[in-house]
Amino acid sequence: MITPVILCGGSGTRLWPVSRKSYPKQFSRLVGNETLFQASAKRLSGAVDSLSFAAPMILTGSDFRFIVTEQLAEVGIDPGAILIEPESRNTAPAILAAAMHLIAADPEAIMLVAPSDHVVPDITAFHSAVSKGLAAITDGKLVTFGIKPTHAETAYGYLELAAQPNESGTAVNLKQFVEKPDEARAQDMFEAGTFMWNAGIFLFKAKDIIAAFEAHALDLTGPVMNAVTNAKTDLGFLRLDPDAWAQAEDISIDYAVMERAANLAVVPFDAGWSDLGGWDAIWREFGPDENGVVTSGDATPIECENSLLRSDSENLEVVGIGLKNIMVIAMNDAVLVADMSRAQDVKEAVAALKAKGAAQATAFPKDHRPWGWFESLIIGDRFQVKRIHVHPGGALSLQSHFHRSEHWIVVEGTARVTIDDDVKLVTENQSVYLPLGCVHRMENPGKVPMVLIEVQTGSYIGEDDIIRYEDIYSRGQGAKG
Repeated sequence: MITPVILCGGSGTRLWPVSRKSYPKQFSRLVGNETLFQASAKRLSGAVDSLSFAAPMILTGSDFRFIVTEQLAEVGIDPGAILIEPESRNTAPAILAAAMHLIAADPEAIMLVAPSDHVVPDITAFHSAVSKGLAAITDGKLVTFGIKPTHAETAYGYLELAAQPNESGTAVNLKQFVEKPDEARAQDMFEAGTFMWNAGIFLFKAKDIIAAFEAHALDLTGPVMNAVTNAKTDLGFLRLDPDAWAQAEDISIDYAVMERAANLAVVPFDAGWSDLGGWDAIWREFGPDENGVVTSGDATPIECENSLLRSDSENLEVVGIGLKNIMVIAMNDAVLVADMSRAQDVKEAVAALKAKGAAQATAFPKDHRPWGWFESLIIGDRFQVKRIHVHPGGALSLQSHFHRSEHWIVVEGTARVTIDDDVKLVTENQSVYLPLGCVHRMENPGKVPMVLIEVQTGSYIGEDDIIRYEDIYSRGQGAKG
C-alpha cells in the first residue's frame, strides 16, 4: 500500500494573474474540466494498474484547507490526514512531517510525494513508472522520477544519471543534481541523453527518508518532530504546532537531503509531463493550431502567430490583431501582456505590483470561503457591492460589524437570514437591511446554490471588520479565521 503525499501550498507566481497567493494555480482549471489538484489526487487514488493507493495525505496552508476538502469531494475522494502548515517552510519540513506522521502508525509505510500542480496525461504509464520505483526502494533507495527532456529547457533543474537509461525503464543510479542551466549547457545536456528534468516527485519508505534527514539535515528533525507531536486536531484537519514549525529551516528537500544522499535512484519517465511553470507551458499543453495560436475562453485571434490569448472572466472578450509571439491573459481585475519569450519573468510583474501595494499582486478576484465565495463588483470610499455565492447547506458565521451596515438582495435561491433575534426566509427578488452593529447570519437551507448581492455602506469596509460569535467551520477571528 502506497500513501500519496500531495503538496499543495505553493503560489505559482509565474502563472499570474490566474494564479495568485490567495488562490494558487493548483486549485484552478487551467487545462481541462478538473483543477490540477483534483487531477493529481485522482491519479494517486484507489487500486489501479497493479498499484494500491491509500487515502491521500495532503499538506497545505490554513487558508486552503476548505478548498482542499471541497475539491476532493467534487471528485469523490475521501482524504486521509490533512496536515496544516502554520507557515510555508518549503518542501523539506513538509515531507519530513508527512513521514513522521505516517511512521507513527506504520513503521514500513511507503510514501509517494508529488506536487499538486503537475500535468501527467498518460496515467497508466505513470503507474508503470511507480511500479518500477517500488522495486528500487526495497533496497533502501530513495527514488526520484526524471522526465526525459523534449527540448533544451533552462527553467528546470536536471538529474544526471550514472548510466544511459535502459529500454525497460527501470531505476538508474543518480550521479548528481544539476541546477537550472544556461541555454548552451541545456542544449548539451539535452543531446547527451543521460540528463532528465527534475520532476520533484519522490518514492521511498518513511523510515528511509527519516534516516536520510537524520544523516544530512539533523537540525530539521527536532523542530519537525515537535510540530507533529504537538499538533492539534481542528475539525478534520491536523494543525502542526506553530511555535515548533517556526524553528524549522525554510529549505527544499533537494538542498536538505537529496543532493547529499548517496542512495538515490532515478526512474526515467517518457510519457508526457508538465509542471505548467509558465504561460509558455500552458501554450504547449493546449497544442497550438497551424498558426501557433492557442485561445482559451472568450478570445478571438485575427492574423496572429505563435501567441496565447486567454480570457478567464465571464463576458470579457479578448481580441488580438496581428500579434506575434505574444501572450495575453485577461481577468476582470488584471491583464497580462508579454512577449512569449519572457514567460519566466512574470514573477517580476508580481514583485512590481507588491512594491506598489496593488491588491492584484496576491488577492484573487473571488475570495473562497468554506461556505462558498464572494467577489467585489464595485468598491468606493464608503461603499462596496459584492456578489455572494453560498453552497447548498453552507452558512456564514454569526457575526457583527463595527463600521458598516449591509443590504442583501437575493437573486438566486433562498436565504435563511438571522438578524438579532429574528430569523426569516428571504427568497428571490426580496431584500433585507442589516443595521450597523446587529448580530446576523445568512444560510442556504436549499438544495441549489444561493446567490445574493450585498451592498455595504460605512466608514470602513475592510474584511477584518468582523466579530464571529458562532461558526460551523470553527474559524477564529480575523478576515478568514
